[in-house]
Amino acid sequence: MQLDRLKTFIDNVGLVVRSTDDEHEITARVAERLSALLATGYRLPPEATRSSPERHLTYPLYIAPDDSWSLASVVWDMGQQTKVHSHETWGVAGIYAGVEHEVRYLKPAAATASAPLTPAGETRWSPGQVTVCCTTDDDVHAVTAVGSEPTIGIHVYGGNIGTIRRRSYDPATGETEWFVSGWDSAEDVSRARASR
Repeated sequence: MQLDRLKTFIDNVGLVVRSTDDEHEITARVAERLSALLATGYRLPPEATRSSPERHLTYPLYIAPDDSWSLASVVWDMGQQTKVHSHETWGVAGIYAGVEHEVRYLKPAAATASAPLTPAGETRWSPGQVTVCCTTDDDVHAVTAVGSEPTIGIHVYGGNIGTIRRRSYDPATGETEWFVSGWDSAEDVSRARASR
């Protein structure tokens, strides 16, 4: 039953991604589908919900054969937070468990790359809530797991998020460093690719 729900979701997102190049339309339609998946009581496999005391983990659930999009479970232990970072693509995130505190920033223009980042708001996201976390013109934020249990998100991204070159920012200065997040288990990547 759980695998059927996930397969249906993957098929539906694949249809959306193939139907348009407009990332605002894609994210709106994917957000509807992710909200519906969470509302069904879908349960992630236990191995995709494990936290680590060292850092947050990103487990691939599906990677499209052409790398046009990917689906991941992202797990933060209590109190863990990300650096301020970009995605360089579109993305939709739904909270599966725990509570996420998000701080958004305006994406700096190239001309202001060495200036402090401008805060653009804060939100707490709870189980079942879904947000368009990024489009290429608006994709800079930091998140923290708050509350008394690990925070788990189901994330859908344009492209293979584990291989995309992205930026981390010093919000006080605007200085950037490039990084590639990777995936947290080669075995999980193999399984995600094999499930195609």
